[in-house]
Amino acid sequence: MFGWFERRLDPYPADPPQMPPQGLWRFILHFSRGAKGFMLAMAACSALIAIAEVILFGYMGELVNLLAEADRQNFWSTEGSRLILMGVLLVIGLPVLQVLFSLLMHQTLMGNFPQRIRWQAHRYLLRQSMSYFQDEFAGRIATKLMQTALAVREVAMKFMDVLTYVCVYFIGALVLAASTDGWLALPFVAWAVLYGLLLWWLIPRIGRISEAQADARAVMTGRVVDSYTNISTVKLFSHSSREEAYVRESMDGFLGTVHVQMRLASIQNILISTLNSLLTFAVTALGLWLWTHGKIDVGAVAVAIPLALRLGNMSHWIMWEFAMLFENIGTVRDGIGSLSLPRMVTDARGARPLSVPEGQVEFSKVTFRYGEQASQGRGAVLDDLSLTIAPGERIGLVGRSGAGKSTLVNLLLRFHDLETGRILIDGQDVSQVTQESLRAAIGVVTQDTSLLHRSIRDNISYGRPDASEAEIRRAIELAEADFIFSLTDSQGRRGLEAHVGERGVKLSGGQRQRVAIARVLLKDAPILVLDEATSALDSEVEAAIQSQLDMLMQGKTVIAIAHRLSTIARMDRLVVMERGRIVEQGTHEELLAHGGIYAGLWARQSGGFLEAE
Repeated sequence: MFGWFERRLDPYPADPPQMPPQGLWRFILHFSRGAKGFMLAMAACSALIAIAEVILFGYMGELVNLLAEADRQNFWSTEGSRLILMGVLLVIGLPVLQVLFSLLMHQTLMGNFPQRIRWQAHRYLLRQSMSYFQDEFAGRIATKLMQTALAVREVAMKFMDVLTYVCVYFIGALVLAASTDGWLALPFVAWAVLYGLLLWWLIPRIGRISEAQADARAVMTGRVVDSYTNISTVKLFSHSSREEAYVRESMDGFLGTVHVQMRLASIQNILISTLNSLLTFAVTALGLWLWTHGKIDVGAVAVAIPLALRLGNMSHWIMWEFAMLFENIGTVRDGIGSLSLPRMVTDARGARPLSVPEGQVEFSKVTFRYGEQASQGRGAVLDDLSLTIAPGERIGLVGRSGAGKSTLVNLLLRFHDLETGRILIDGQDVSQVTQESLRAAIGVVTQDTSLLHRSIRDNISYGRPDASEAEIRRAIELAEADFIFSLTDSQGRRGLEAHVGERGVKLSGGQRQRVAIARVLLKDAPILVLDEATSALDSEVEAAIQSQLDMLMQGKTVIAIAHRLSTIARMDRLVVMERGRIVEQGTHEELLAHGGIYAGLWARQSGGFLEAE
C-alpha cells in the first residue's frame, strides 16, 4: 500500500528543463505541475475531516440534551439509528479519511514533491551560462536549491491543507454556534476579527524577515564552503583567524535575523494566549447568562465551551502554520532571485548538432567585451579579430596575460556570445549549433585542472562514458599516468577505484594534469585545445609525454596556449596576440627572423616563461 502511493508521483520528470517564472505564485505553480491533483485530493480529505469533526461536535450537544430529557426506555428505539450513524462516522469514516490524507501527504507528496523541484531546478542550473557560476558561491547556489525546494513544497501544501481545514472548520464552528443562538456566535466572530488583524499585522513581517534570513543562511553556508574548498590556501597563508572573522561576519548577519524572528514569535504567543483566554471567558459567561435566562439549553453550552477551547488550542497551531507559510514564502522569494535567472547563452531556435568532417576553425571579425566592460564602454578584450585555422593545422597562441588568448578559446566553446562577428567550424556558425554537440567536438586540457570527487575511473571515462576497460588503460598509458595503479584512498579503494577528493585535492598538480590528459585522450575529439596543458608538469614528465601529445595531436586541429614558448615552438604556426588583436603570425623560425614582438618575447624569457606586461 505504501509503495503504491509512493509511486503515484514521479520524482524525476523527463520534461525538458525550463526557466522558472519570476513571480511568486507562478514560480510555485510551475514546480507544482504534476502534483496539483494529489494536493487537491489531500485538500478534499482535509475539508471532509473538518466537516466530520464539526458534525460530531454538534451532535454531542444534541446528545447532552437528549440524555437530560429523553425517556430511557425508548431512547435506543428513537435515537439508535443516529447513534449508529455517528459511531460509523467516528470509528470508520474519520479513520479512513485520516489514512487517505496521511498516505497522500506523507507517501505521495512529502518526499516526491520537493525531489521533483530539486531535479527540475538542478537540470536547469546545469545548463546555466558559465558567467552565472563565476558570480556565485557554489555552496550558496546548492543551499538555495535545497531550501527553495522544501519551501515550495511547504507553501503549496499548507495552502491546500491548512487553509482548507481552517476555513471549513471555522465556518462550520461559527454555523454550529449560531444555530443554537445568534448571540452565542458573537464571541467567535469578535475573536475571528481580532485573530485576523493579528495575522494581518504579524505574518507579513515574518515573511520579510524569513526572506532576509534565507539569504543570510545562504551567504553563511557559501562562506563556510568557500573556506573548506580552499583550505590549502588558508593553511599556506596561516589565515585561520582571518577566515574565522570572515565567516563570523556572515554568522552575525544570520543570527541578527534569528533574533528578530524570535521576537515576533514571542509577541505572537503572548497575544494569541490573551485572545484565547478572552474567547473562553466570553463564551462561558455569555453561555451561562443565556442559559440562566432560558435562552438556550444545556446542550448549547456543552457545545460552545469545548468549541472555544478547541479553537483556542487550534489557534496556536494555525498561527504557527501561517508563520511557517510566510517564512517559506520568504525563502521562495529569495530562491527565485537565484533560480529564475535567464541563461546568458542559449541554443538558437532550431539549432542542429555540429558536424566536424574536417575541423576547420574560422574566427571572422570577432569583437567581444565582458559584461562589465561592455556596460562601461571600456576597450574590447578581442577587437575585430580574424583568424582561420586549416583542418589538421596546429597553431600556438602567444601573448602576455590579458592579450585575449583564453577568451578566444572560451568564445570557441561558446561560454559567452560574441558582440560582433562569427566563429565557424567547417562552415557552421557555432551560435547556430547545439552547445552539447559543440563542446563534444572539442577536447580541452587547461592549466587549472579540477577533478570530480569521484573515482579515477569516473574521471577518466568522463571523456567517453562508454569506453572499454582496455581503452581507459590505453589512455592512462599514453598520458604517462601509471601512478594511478598504486593509489589508495581512505576507504581502501585502490587504483582506478580510488577517489581523488574534492577538485582532485588528493593528487598533486602534475598527477591531476595527467589524469586530465588521459580524459581528453579518451574523448578523442577532432578539435583539441591545450591551455597551458603541461604547466603543472615537471620537465622530466613533460618530456616523457610530449611524444604522446604529438600523437594525440595527429589529424586534429589544435589550438595551444603556453607562456613557456619552448612548448609550442614546434607548432605549424604561431599567432602572436596583443591587446585583443593579432599582431604577428608565422613559424617559430620565421618570427625570430622577422625580429618583431615574438623575437623580443623569446629573447626576454626568464626560465622559458613570458614576463608580465
